[in-house]
Amino acid sequence: QVQLAESGGGLVQPGDSLTLSCVASIDMFRFRNWSWFRQYPGKQRELVATISSNGSPTYRDSVKGRFAISRDNPKTTVYLQIHSLKPEDTAVYYCNTPTAVLSWGQGTQVTVSS
Repeated sequence: QVQLAESGGGLVQPGDSLTLSCVASIDMFRFRNWSWFRQYPGKQRELVATISSNGSPTYRDSVKGRFAISRDNPKTTVYLQIHSLKPEDTAVYYCNTPTAVLSWGQGTQVTVSS
């Protein structure tokens, strides 16, 4: 059974940086594109960043310049670095394929507050 396990969130101050990790227990990890999503309370998940199987990243316009997605194929792990954190980055962050074909993990809560 495929499992997605996100970690790395926490309570941080505005302007801080954070790195989220997602370990995907799945065969053929390196052949898939991977994405990070975030979900605000009462809202649907929104896609914020995608990394292709060859390592090319794309980002939601609102996070360009502050978010950086990367992957480590041998570790079957996808990362999301978030710089210059803002209160509006407060959300639960999830990873999945871009079309969200896998069962969702538990997510990791990021709270940005002074």
